[in-house]
Amino acid sequence: MKNQRGTRKIFYLFVLIVTLSLSATADERMGKVDKLFVEWDSTVSPGVSMAIIHNGEIIYKRGYGMANLEHDVPNTPEIVFRIGSTSKQFTAACIAILSLQGKLSLDDDIRKHLPELPAYDKPITVRHLVHHISGIRDYLGLARLSGKSGDDFYTAEETVAMIARQRGLNFVPGDEFLYSNSGYFLLGVIVSRASGKSLNAFAREHIFKPLGMKNTHYHDDYRKIVKKRADGHAKTEDGFKILNTTLNHVGDGGVFTTVEDLYIWDQAFYNNKLGKELMDLLHQTGVLNNGEKLEYAFGLNVGEYKGLKLVAHGGAFVGFRADMIRFPEEKFTVICLANLASINPSMLCRQVADIYLADKFTEEKVPEKKAETITPVTLAQEELKNKVGKYTDKKEYFIADILLKEDKLIVEARGMSFSLIPISKSKFISKDAPVEIEIEFFPGDDEAMRAKMIVGGDREIPLNKIPAVAPLTPEQLKAYAGSYYNDELPATYVLVIEQGKLRFKQRNAPEEPLKLFDKDKFLSDYGKMEFTRGRGKKITGFYLDAGRVRIQFTKK
Repeated sequence: MKNQRGTRKIFYLFVLIVTLSLSATADERMGKVDKLFVEWDSTVSPGVSMAIIHNGEIIYKRGYGMANLEHDVPNTPEIVFRIGSTSKQFTAACIAILSLQGKLSLDDDIRKHLPELPAYDKPITVRHLVHHISGIRDYLGLARLSGKSGDDFYTAEETVAMIARQRGLNFVPGDEFLYSNSGYFLLGVIVSRASGKSLNAFAREHIFKPLGMKNTHYHDDYRKIVKKRADGHAKTEDGFKILNTTLNHVGDGGVFTTVEDLYIWDQAFYNNKLGKELMDLLHQTGVLNNGEKLEYAFGLNVGEYKGLKLVAHGGAFVGFRADMIRFPEEKFTVICLANLASINPSMLCRQVADIYLADKFTEEKVPEKKAETITPVTLAQEELKNKVGKYTDKKEYFIADILLKEDKLIVEARGMSFSLIPISKSKFISKDAPVEIEIEFFPGDDEAMRAKMIVGGDREIPLNKIPAVAPLTPEQLKAYAGSYYNDELPATYVLVIEQGKLRFKQRNAPEEPLKLFDKDKFLSDYGKMEFTRGRGKKITGFYLDAGRVRIQFTKK
């Protein structure tokens, strides 16, 4: 009997030790997670609502910072956030449901549902829209290029008409992948027309209500009151300002939700409450005309992170940032919803995964270090000067201007500017870029400088230095001045010469002057401009590559 009691005591002691050990491990991990968010964990800053899910349970959820600074409302897991493009998976799910119901086909010509759109040389299908391979120009880019500001109001119907005015496409449907908000905005319109209900009503009936997502909706009326709603913010010199929008557009974005509701959505990929066929379809990735397989599925990126399968999609709009990353084989998910534009949820989600899945990763990678923990090196002026110049990728889709200012290398690209910190003679990192940036410089076979930019820790962009061109004379500059028109926007751009530089002068035009980087090629805050010439080598117009919009202007 005594032996049995002794055995029980040893057993209970063992259980207690194991329990305490697991608890200590859990507390240690949570402590590490909290440190990731400490910068915003205060009553004077916007911040984050975060949840970690493992094996079907939320194992940690917390709010950091404030949802509303005016009324001292803190962020909590119950606070409602706008999630930007993370909404796209719900729009794609609605399209997938309609296809399974037989109310549309993924291979339908979109003009079956959107007859007001032009008949392009090659038909655009619903599937093209889903996978961002349609070639349709991005409506947010079109709005800006037409002279609208971020504060201007325009209706969803006006946006459909704006897209319908575009006789041209960015590329032949199916030839390229180019992220386009127009595609998902139009998918939202198609859901409405095919079902006879608004996108919000259809999603509520077929997704949100069946799953019990009580605090989730498509925000198709900006005046609608939403309880426990967070405000989106941006940093200013004086603190923070609230950002907002009067647009009622949904489909490409527009979902308001909480981390707790997104937990319910996450579990639908395992419990198949909406049907296994649907959830499998949402993971079906796109294929280009040349057979190349994409990582983009139905509003979801299906790829890998450190050797593990990863399903994710981020979002950003009017001071909100979001990401939801799922490791399906580990049944592990991190959700991060932020209400401050400078927060990077995609990086934070992956850093949380680094804490919890360290022993699961199959790819060996150098441990990530913050810029603050890396000791910079001092380089001579000559070692910095030989890296100065303009760099571009093979197709000139990305162009970076690297300058030397006050003994520092500065990168200017796509309207952004950030400094580089040397960590060796050839490697530089940035701590003030919107995402993690690393650049390595090296001479090419022809001795011309090359560079390799790594974005976000995994996306690699090879760059070639563009040979320097001689500055234009005042007489040469005059050839570019004048008015240029595009009837698809419609918009007239006016180029004038001021203080020896070309500048735009139309409504809401960029303040920065154009920068010459090659013969007849300039960089502007709109994007890359390449001027065209006709008889007598006179300027006839320019082709503008604004990233998600590629469009031609004709000189008047």
